[in-house]
Amino acid sequence: MLQPWSETAPRLVDVAMGRTPADLVIRNGRWVNVYSGEIVPGTDVAVSAGRFAYVGPDAGHTIGETTTVVDAEGRYLVPGLCDGHMHVESGLVTVTEFARAVIPHGTTTMFIDPHEIANVLGLFGVRLMNEEAQSLPINVLVQVPSCVPSAPGLETAGAQLSSDDVREALAWQNIIGLGEMMNFPGVAANDPKMVAEIAATQAARLTVGGHYASPDLGHAFHAYVAGGPADDHEGTTVEDAIARVRQGMRAMLRLGSAWYDVAAQVKAITERGIDPRNFILCTDDSHSGTLVNDGHMNRVVRHAIAQGLKPVTAIQMATLNTAQHFGMERELGSIAPGRRADLVITSDLASLPIEMVFARGKLLARDGALAADMPAYRYPDNAKNTVKLGRKLAASDFDIAASGAAEVQVRVIGVVENQAPTKALVRDLPVKDGIVAMDRASDVCQIALVERHRATGEVVNAFVSGFGYARDCAMASTVAHDSHHIIVVGTNKADMAKAANRLQEVGGGIVMISEGKELALVELPVAGLMSDERAEVVAVKAGRLVEAMRECGCNLNNAYMQHSLLALVVIPELRISDKGLIDVTRFEKTDVIITN
Repeated sequence: MLQPWSETAPRLVDVAMGRTPADLVIRNGRWVNVYSGEIVPGTDVAVSAGRFAYVGPDAGHTIGETTTVVDAEGRYLVPGLCDGHMHVESGLVTVTEFARAVIPHGTTTMFIDPHEIANVLGLFGVRLMNEEAQSLPINVLVQVPSCVPSAPGLETAGAQLSSDDVREALAWQNIIGLGEMMNFPGVAANDPKMVAEIAATQAARLTVGGHYASPDLGHAFHAYVAGGPADDHEGTTVEDAIARVRQGMRAMLRLGSAWYDVAAQVKAITERGIDPRNFILCTDDSHSGTLVNDGHMNRVVRHAIAQGLKPVTAIQMATLNTAQHFGMERELGSIAPGRRADLVITSDLASLPIEMVFARGKLLARDGALAADMPAYRYPDNAKNTVKLGRKLAASDFDIAASGAAEVQVRVIGVVENQAPTKALVRDLPVKDGIVAMDRASDVCQIALVERHRATGEVVNAFVSGFGYARDCAMASTVAHDSHHIIVVGTNKADMAKAANRLQEVGGGIVMISEGKELALVELPVAGLMSDERAEVVAVKAGRLVEAMRECGCNLNNAYMQHSLLALVVIPELRISDKGLIDVTRFEKTDVIITN
């Protein structure tokens, strides 16, 4: 357990003075100073008790017989990277496995919002993830989920968190604030629950996370900011980023597996000259394949630099800016005396190869591989077996009836590649034997939400466009933000039924069925959201899933992530829930078939 700075300060002073030897000294580095914006050559760093004791031109006086000495060989010394907003569950792995996957990419701090598991297991699930987070050798700080369910009245989650639950959890060790306030209409309307949660967070002097997913920057936006949320990651345009920063929020620019929102918004800095101090880089949602194969925050920083940011500025947005936002500047986000000794060694700031990773003064990764393994974390049995359909589904459960017409006009959820929002489309579809037919030629297939928490056997049906499936197939997932029922998307109803039934058999996961055959399966037994296998194993299975989707005609970038968000009834324009088809621009249920 890392001791507080206040308790280790005398020892750090002795090390800096040369009276006590350091535990670790890194010599001959190029110090990326995120405070001054400089790169300082010929810098040595001395570490003691997991914290930086000395950062200067020559740390020879801190070296003793027991000191480990590392030669940086003129490479850059970068603060450990911080992810300012993310959901571990989107990686399909436990917190431990997520950490194992991202540490070799230079991430040493994560601010996580476990509202996915909260929607299935409630406060019990949040406690499990918070306890696991504290067992790790990096900083995994937890925000209390604010909106469980995310949109009361428009969905039914597997659990609920009251304002009293939130107030209780805010007092737990390792809690850093309130998770993203997704019920933005509730904040603007002074909903008592939202007001109480924000007030409790502010009273605890913690940070209120934001989520303003509307393009409306008028009165509702200003009211939302006045309500208390301190950041927002839902912006997609340069105007969004500027508006948030001008109102005193931190604009969080995300690059996840399927959300590409950095390029447009970073122009606020590179073209409009906005001060970068209030911009933060984050990932929000990254699946295991991205983590293992492409990277994590190093990927985001590289991308931001490629969009025209100066390397030091991009690094500040993934280190110091994040730490300052959460009130953790005296602990994280810089290479400076007293801070936790989280440091990355790299030979190039633009391409950012992660060559060595230290956290709390310990070498955790070298050249893309873990140098210190972590034991797997075991979840209890009552966190599993959460998929309850109550019956076996049949193809007829996915029929949408429309009697008395040869053709009907229907509302269709339109998937937008690389963005979280959807489009509200309208299409004409034929009616055959009283049942509305899909139109594969026009890329209109069927979507269904199957209730899985209370064994009601209920199925809600609608239509979706954008996946491009070209043959009989169906994909089903128990990861269905945020209430996490089962989402099934398919071109063949028999395959849809088989896919949903298969997930009940395995206790949760993602499965691709085509012509009655199982092409890919990722088992997710923990709350139907996370695997209990190693991240590398899950990444291989997730890769097979992507291949299977492509075999069926889907070429969307990270189409699985798009699939998993189709029930997220707090992001416009159309979504599906256990209540029906939801118009998120009006926050009300709407009909699939349009009647005159």
